[in-house]
Amino acid sequence: MEQIVFPVPSICEFLTKESKLRIYYTTERDEQGSKINDFFLKSEDLFNEMNWQKKLRAQPFLYWCARNMSFWSSISFNLAVLMNLLVAFFYPFKGIRGGTLEPHLSGLLWTAMLISLAIVIALPKPHGIRALIASTILRLIFSVGLQPTLFLLGAFNVCNKIIFLMSFVGNCGTFTRGYKAMIMDVEFLYHLLYLLICALGLFVHEFFYSLLLFDLVYREETLLNVIKSVTRNGRSIILTAVLALILVYLFSIVGYLFFKDDFILEVDKLPNETLLPDRTEPGETMTGEFLYSDVCKTGSSENCSSIIPSDQLITEEMEEENKEHTCETLLMCIVTVLSHGLRSGGGVGDVLRKPSKEEPLFAARVIYDLLFFFMVIIIVLNLIFGVIIDTFADLRSEKQKKEEILKTT
Repeated sequence: MEQIVFPVPSICEFLTKESKLRIYYTTERDEQGSKINDFFLKSEDLFNEMNWQKKLRAQPFLYWCARNMSFWSSISFNLAVLMNLLVAFFYPFKGIRGGTLEPHLSGLLWTAMLISLAIVIALPKPHGIRALIASTILRLIFSVGLQPTLFLLGAFNVCNKIIFLMSFVGNCGTFTRGYKAMIMDVEFLYHLLYLLICALGLFVHEFFYSLLLFDLVYREETLLNVIKSVTRNGRSIILTAVLALILVYLFSIVGYLFFKDDFILEVDKLPNETLLPDRTEPGETMTGEFLYSDVCKTGSSENCSSIIPSDQLITEEMEEENKEHTCETLLMCIVTVLSHGLRSGGGVGDVLRKPSKEEPLFAARVIYDLLFFFMVIIIVLNLIFGVIIDTFADLRSEKQKKEEILKTT
């Protein structure tokens, strides 16, 4: 056997660790021909990146930022989680101000902060750094207040994301490929949108920070597969949903023609204080005389024993007012069947009026309810669920197969 040496070009030392891992995990592994073809298709981009990295060595700050891209990304995510925890637990920030801590607790915080700082200086480990960050943030909250602390964290997150974008551009050389390639780069646009959301949370409202938590989907392949299980076979899901809408439309027409009076739904109206006037002396005004003419007046010679009590009348009127006909027009029928029919476990029959067996359309109503239940709830909705579940199972098996090839081949 003869030993063959393949020389590695000197420019290959400039290839970044992130690019190596990306090639390692994303190259095709189906057949030998497709693997080699896919790898060579990526070689030009890799060569351009290595040339850019070679030029980057002349700019120490940008090179240092580019080399720590993963570190900036993890800081952004941890800050997003921390800011959302502060917003979730303490919003609104009305009663939380600085200087509200007792002296002994304040001293304890200063002590913990100094001890964690000494640990980080003597032995820089991740746990010590986390303890220093936590104690510093607590100290800031009780010194300057929660809202200023959140503002400082948001400003730091914006600065950190700007540094990350610099490192991303420094690694990939995005600007050297022209503005068209930069706009078409989905990953660059994603990080630019992330920076925009950070700025909105800082200058507009704290609730914008909640959108930053979707970065977990970008970071974790399992969650990305959950999203792909809906988007990969999106056409099949959309067509099945269109079929469901057609069926809802047909059932709405049948309901409008034959069962219009059955579409009576209970509603919860907002309380309106102006509905009933002051009833202490109903006969004083013309309005009171008109509204309450049937109410027995104190001191009159009428026999009030047969009159229904006013409280019972009000209760019956309120019960009648809380029910509405929701099929006066075909559009309202469609909205009712779509909203209540799809969300009810037994279909639209669960929310309509319960008919009596003595009614002439009782059999037709039973058939109507059963057809909606079987055709829409059981068949069509389960078709959509089946497509999503099958796609997720395929993605999971592909991931397992890829991991097995990486380990054994």
